[in-house]
Amino acid sequence: MGEEVLNEYYITTKELLRLLSLLTEEELNKKTNEGDWTAAQIGEHLNKSYALSKVLNGKVKETKRSPNEKLQEVQELFLNLDVKMSSPKEIIPTEEFIDKENLLIELRSKIQWVNDFSRKADLSKLCLDFKIPELGAFTRLEWIGFNTVHTKRHIYQIKQIIRSLKL
Repeated sequence: MGEEVLNEYYITTKELLRLLSLLTEEELNKKTNEGDWTAAQIGEHLNKSYALSKVLNGKVKETKRSPNEKLQEVQELFLNLDVKMSSPKEIIPTEEFIDKENLLIELRSKIQWVNDFSRKADLSKLCLDFKIPELGAFTRLEWIGFNTVHTKRHIYQIKQIIRSLKL
C-alpha cells in the first residue's frame, strides 16, 4: 500500500509541474474567471501547503491503526469538485505577479524532499506536529496521500484554466 501511495504522489506532482511548465509566465498569471485564482496562484498555494510536509520529519509516535486508514475519507472530501473549499490564510496565494521560474524551483524542491524522505522513513508513524481540522492527526503515509489528493484537486483547476486560455 505504501509504495502505491508514493507512486501516486510522484505521478501527480510530476503532472502538476508539467502543466505549470506548459504555460508562459503571462498565462500563468492571467485570470480566466473573476474571483478565481490564476494557475500561478494555484501553484503558489500548493507550494505553501507543501511546506507543511515538514511534519513528516517532526514528532511522531507509533500507532496501532492502519497507516492508510484516513485516505478514503480524504479522497472523498477533496476529490468532490462540487464542494467549494476555503483555504487557511497561511496558504492563500499572493495577489501579486508570480515568477514562473522561482515557483517551479520551489515546488520541485519541496516535492523532491518528500520523495527522498518517504523512501527511507517509516510511513506508519503518526505525525504529532499538525492536525487537519475535523480529520485529526495523519500518519506519514496519510500526509503524502493528502498532498496527492489536494494536488489532484488543483490539477483539475489548472486544466480548466489551460482550456480557457487556449480557446
